[in-house]
Amino acid sequence: MTDLERFRAETRAWLADNCPAECRGPMADDEMIWGGRNPTFKTPAHKQWLERMGARGWTAPEWPKEYGGGGLSREEAKVLASELRRIKAQPALASFGVWMLGPALLAFGTEEQKTRFLPEIVRGEIRWCQGYSEPGAGSDLASIQTKAEDRGDHWIVNGQKIWTSYADKADWIFCLVRTDPDAPKHLGISFVLFDMRTPGVTTRPITLISGKSPFCETFFDDVRVEKANLVGTLNRGWDVAKYLLAHERTMIGAMGEVGGGRPVGQVALDAIGADEAGRLDEPMLRARIADLEIDAAAFRLAMERVGDQVKAKQAHPAIASMLKYYGSELNKRRHELLMAAGGADALEWEGERSHDGKAARDWLRTKANSIEGGTSEVQLNIIAKHLLQLPGA
Repeated sequence: MTDLERFRAETRAWLADNCPAECRGPMADDEMIWGGRNPTFKTPAHKQWLERMGARGWTAPEWPKEYGGGGLSREEAKVLASELRRIKAQPALASFGVWMLGPALLAFGTEEQKTRFLPEIVRGEIRWCQGYSEPGAGSDLASIQTKAEDRGDHWIVNGQKIWTSYADKADWIFCLVRTDPDAPKHLGISFVLFDMRTPGVTTRPITLISGKSPFCETFFDDVRVEKANLVGTLNRGWDVAKYLLAHERTMIGAMGEVGGGRPVGQVALDAIGADEAGRLDEPMLRARIADLEIDAAAFRLAMERVGDQVKAKQAHPAIASMLKYYGSELNKRRHELLMAAGGADALEWEGERSHDGKAARDWLRTKANSIEGGTSEVQLNIIAKHLLQLPGA
């Protein structure tokens, strides 16, 4: 037996003993476990699942053990992922800290910052939000105007962010601020961290077309930020921001790989029924679902390949834009098919039969996939220029 085969056997046995039955099977978006100071759990078993995975470091399996991670190799992490998929284990933790900030801290953070924040992220004890976009700085992110005024051992931050996902529920924020207003726009930006309970921080949820409010406006009025919470070099926060954006775009793209909730084919079969051969009794829809599943499988393999390239430091910096664009389109296709499979019931907005309009609300929410993390138009420009090396207009 090879070391990897032994690891698989041990992992399978551990998951059999430690993944509760309640934590297996589809998981709705509103049931995700975000952790933080005031966490909510679908069941006590979900709390137990997070605690067990966090203690093992498997919420961030490839992070170093000295920072709370699992310390797994890329090959071992793949085995863990495949074993989790095999038993249909639900995610133990959804975390901007794991998906975005953690990799940036590992690359740019001080030893003190890594030791302080990374173990809490792994265990789900701290929930983060992202302070990037502003009313006048969306796709042109480097135009941010939120300013940080030097006061010796700290800064005073004033400004506004928008589309700050879950800012009203977050404990801390990783934030771009302008520390040198006279520098060219891509310079003079710094990347800082601060507690959302700091005096002067206020949030206001934004209601979306889906009727939900995952995004917020966030306001900073004379907010004190300690200089010890600067990540990277002063006035070179754009380097950290770009690095983190690549992870954010890969995270958004991953929605095309994993999706959420029940499989489209099962939803369609329940709504439409089967033919005499036991197949979905709607051949055109059946073919569209098959196309989606094939493309999603291919995308999953592409994600694995890119992960290997990243680990080997061979990935093109622009590859995250490709994953973000294609993953967004896959997720939109998935929800288009769920609407088609649900028929008239899927159009209902409220009531028990429609599960309070879940299908329609989730479908509308996917429209933002083409905007958040950089619009699809921006991603296509990056792909054209840096991957395909096409000439500019």
